[in-house]
Amino acid sequence: MKIGLRTIKTAAAAPIALLIASSFQLESAASAAIIAILTVTNTKRSTAKTAINRFFSLTLATSIAAGCFFLFGFHPLVFGLYLLAFIPLSIRFDLTEGIAVSSVLVTHYLVAGAMPISLVFNEYLLMFIGVGCALAVNLYMPNTEKKIQEDQAVVEISLKKMLSKMSDSLNQLDQDGQLRSECLSLREFIKKAQIRAQEFEENRFFSGNSYYFEYFAMRRLQLNVVSDMLQLLNQLQASPDDVQELQELFEFTAQTLAEENDGSEILTKIAELDQRYQQKKLPEDRQAFEERAMLFQLFRLFQEFIEIKAGFHRNK
Repeated sequence: MKIGLRTIKTAAAAPIALLIASSFQLESAASAAIIAILTVTNTKRSTAKTAINRFFSLTLATSIAAGCFFLFGFHPLVFGLYLLAFIPLSIRFDLTEGIAVSSVLVTHYLVAGAMPISLVFNEYLLMFIGVGCALAVNLYMPNTEKKIQEDQAVVEISLKKMLSKMSDSLNQLDQDGQLRSECLSLREFIKKAQIRAQEFEENRFFSGNSYYFEYFAMRRLQLNVVSDMLQLLNQLQASPDDVQELQELFEFTAQTLAEENDGSEILTKIAELDQRYQQKKLPEDRQAFEERAMLFQLFRLFQEFIEIKAGFHRNK
């Protein structure tokens, strides 16, 4: 059984919060541990955001509870009235994560049958200790940048191999679906890598750089285009002369594809090939015309594949 880092942090934050709350002799000290458990998340930013929202939520809950209890008394049915007001307002102000925690703290007022300042202060201290411990344990996050860069290298190599195979498979049907399977596997790999990249960025409080996330997003877009290209490849049966230039273009891209490549050289070759296609004599029979149309559609998809990378490089 594998125990994750978040589990270890939660197991550390909860008893520490309970010990601190107990040392201050706070009422319902165990609530601080529960708050810590519910506040520890996978990243620093999300934990900080959750912690801040907890305080806004508690303030809203305390205000509504005070109005309800003072007007109608400390009765279980009045707690239901409080929920009828608190839950919609929490949704309205995007504080839904705090509904359960704040409502548990409000029940302390209900049990006490009063809302003295000392008890309100007690609830805020419980919240402060719980979220404080969660923030403290989340200050340590392993640096995953090296792993993300390794993911990039895997993607680059896999795309190169795929393009080279696509070059070889022009006019050869992918009957066993190997290329299609490789495309799906790579897409799933990139999806997971993009999640790691997002977590990496969210663990940097003062960085607005989302390069890695955007890089994997760009490669996912390219793979969507590759998927469309593979569908055409599996139907294409054109003359060797017609596919030769496109084969060379695929092979050149496979050799030069790289993270830092802005795609300008390939786009130039695409423009030159486009001109030659335009100057070619139209086919005389229907089958040849359909084959040429399919080949031209494949060419346009490949152009889109390169333009996605060029656009990413410009925006970078």
